[in-house]
Amino acid sequence: MPYINIQITTGATKEQKAQLVREVTDSLVRILGKKPEHIHIVIQEIEEENWGFCGLLTDEWKKQQN
Repeated sequence: MPYINIQITTGATKEQKAQLVREVTDSLVRILGKKPEHIHIVIQEIEEENWGFCGLLTDEWKKQQN
């Protein structure tokens, strides 16, 4: 039974998250031959101040890009 944990920063729409679940499920069915009813996918949204990137918190890194 595949368990997939997708971690993203906050901001994705419900439609985008639904598309991720569909497409990841489709890939596991197509590539690994798994049954959709056995696939579990969790999307965790993490605030940018709690995600590090390039030695900085992501919200600080984004401020430097402007």
